[in-house]
Amino acid sequence: MFARVLLLLASLTVTGALHAEQTAAEKAGFAPTLTIYLAKGAPGACGPGCDRWIAIEGEIDANAASRVRRFLAGVKDTQRPIYLHSPGGNVEQSYVIGRLLRSRKALARVGQTIVSACAAGTQVDAACLKSKNAGGEIEAELTTYHAMCNSACGYLFLGATSREVAPDAALAVHNSRLVFAIRGHPPEALLAEFRQHRTASADRDRAAYIAAMGISRELDELIHTVKFEDLHLLTRAELHRFGIDTRPLAETSWRLEKATRPYLRKVATLKNDNGPSFRTMEWRLYCDSKNRVPLMFAAEIDEAASGQHTIMMAADAAPTEEAGGRPVRSGKYEVWSGSLDFGKFRAIMASRALHVRETTQKPDETADTAKFDIDTTDLPSAWTQLEDSCPPATAAPKSLWPAIPQPKANAAPAP
Repeated sequence: MFARVLLLLASLTVTGALHAEQTAAEKAGFAPTLTIYLAKGAPGACGPGCDRWIAIEGEIDANAASRVRRFLAGVKDTQRPIYLHSPGGNVEQSYVIGRLLRSRKALARVGQTIVSACAAGTQVDAACLKSKNAGGEIEAELTTYHAMCNSACGYLFLGATSREVAPDAALAVHNSRLVFAIRGHPPEALLAEFRQHRTASADRDRAAYIAAMGISRELDELIHTVKFEDLHLLTRAELHRFGIDTRPLAETSWRLEKATRPYLRKVATLKNDNGPSFRTMEWRLYCDSKNRVPLMFAAEIDEAASGQHTIMMAADAAPTEEAGGRPVRSGKYEVWSGSLDFGKFRAIMASRALHVRETTQKPDETADTAKFDIDTTDLPSAWTQLEDSCPPATAAPKSLWPAIPQPKANAAPAP
């Protein structure tokens, strides 16, 4: 009745913008249509033993699902992880693509693919997009830093069987907006009735899709409360509670920070044993000074854990050679700062993981101990980058602990 009387076409559309209309700046760094291609990087680029992946990026357009279906049909290796970097787009298309990923039992991560043949600032120009769409594998690098999967991209992401969001990446949600193409001059009352009907239908479709993907209905309830003009960046606790990324420990890769004093940085979030909350932790390695490598560790203080705290770290290549001690409180963080001799540092560089042990000595003389591992497989390549950035002579870093920046839901991709 509505279509016959109003002669209008309605499509459900979501974008990654913070406002109803995207500006050129907000679209910067994204292709106007969804792009999918094969990428190949250095050994371990996408994790231990992984150097090949599928990149899906750009705005989800009205024909995206058919292109993704044809592409995936030609990729027989179902073990390749899929990296998503998108501001959002067409919701109905994202549902279709999400179901394609579910049928493939895909592993999806939020991450940006940087094609080596394209300059950093030209990842979406005509020449680079032509290379990405030409077929075959493209040499590339991966980064999760400021990568995003916002809005409709989130529904696509939910379709994967396994989902991972790094601490420096963003997964953000908001409610949908109905876009109408109207012919004629229908009465306002009839148009309002149609809009209400389609909105209710869209809400039912969203709830059904989220439930079918095995995600908590709390996510649907949250989305319903967020205006289209806003974005809600899902917290680590929400990602875990909703069943999106249920890992108790999530970490970034080792990343070069080109500050006045360059350093390598790794961030991790660890679920607290005594509740649903997570703590953010960070490691920093500085240029070697006097044949030693300065190492700094900081973590958000767990206020529920009383007593004296000790942090110890050892490489799996030399588990008896530990570094660490009692951290010093600095605001809401506790910080340990020291240096590694080259023997310990070489052991870390030769290891797949850094073993971390946190011990809390309680007032009643009992102790709680937490153990976890931090990945170091990409540390050697990152250290090479740091060495190239180090000044001729260095000294120990002066600042104990700059604030930890949080990922921004509306951040443009890093150059």
